[in-house]
Amino acid sequence: MEKITIAIDGFSSTGKSTIAKRLATALNYIYVDTGAMYRAVTLFALNEALINEKGELDAEALIEKLPSLELKFVPTGELGRSEMYLNGENVEREIRSMKVSGQVSTVASLKEVREKLVQMQQQMGKDKGIVMDGRDIGTVVFPDAELKLFMTASPETRAARRYKELLEKGEEVSYDEVLFNVQERDRIDSTRTISPLTRAKDAIEFDNSDMGIEEQFERIYEFAKRVIAKDA
Repeated sequence: MEKITIAIDGFSSTGKSTIAKRLATALNYIYVDTGAMYRAVTLFALNEALINEKGELDAEALIEKLPSLELKFVPTGELGRSEMYLNGENVEREIRSMKVSGQVSTVASLKEVREKLVQMQQQMGKDKGIVMDGRDIGTVVFPDAELKLFMTASPETRAARRYKELLEKGEEVSYDEVLFNVQERDRIDSTRTISPLTRAKDAIEFDNSDMGIEEQFERIYEFAKRVIAKDA
């Protein structure tokens, strides 16, 4: 059976990664979390003190250091799961922190960062059979993807999900802080000059504000099976 490319875009904390992982596992496809790649670059900038206490990024210094960055997804042994390694170190936990979340949209808005990561992402998906989620997968990385989804939900719903997730990981955060972060990331992602977050014209908009994971997965899995059957 012919394999396809599945692009899942959308706002932060809409459950893109959760659905994409399950979909990839069900289809026996490769899963790529592009958000983890941008988060890893952001973590690098923080560790290198390229972002000051005011949250200001030294863009020139980061661009100069980009060639030295090695980003790699390493399988965990658990079906469908890989973790992000930055220059040989597992940073999966660190990249999910609020500290990184607060800066990732600024780092991701840099043209040079996007160009480097888009090139890597396109190489990963050259043989199809891939589920990739992010902000510009259906518009920039794989504009010819056979199935495109655009995930959305209210900011309050997304903040509540993210808040619960962070508390379960032991982070000390407030709901208001998480809600502000979600809204600010929406603003930056949607208004940046380079590859702004926008729904591709041929993407299926999927509002999951009032849906559980199981219902979301079943509906999206049916979408995928129909497209694969049509392209077979």
